[in-house]
Amino acid sequence: MKTSEQRINNIIGQLEGAKRMMSDKNRDCFALIIQLKAIRSATSSLMENVITKEFDYCLLDPKKDKEKIFKFFNEIIKK
Repeated sequence: MKTSEQRINNIIGQLEGAKRMMSDKNRDCFALIIQLKAIRSATSSLMENVITKEFDYCLLDPKKDKEKIFKFFNEIIKK
């Protein structure tokens, strides 16, 4: 399983690839769209991974306002 840092590095690589595609005058527009969809998917996967890990951390920390955290995570998940 990939770590969050590995996922971020993959997303950075995908973004750099998309940037290169956009600067190419003879670019394949379909390949660019596919690359952007892959970036969106990877970002979504990273977010789900972080939320899963942080949700437990935040709920177990007695200093955190649990109601505020619950509302926050619900808002993130809806978007």
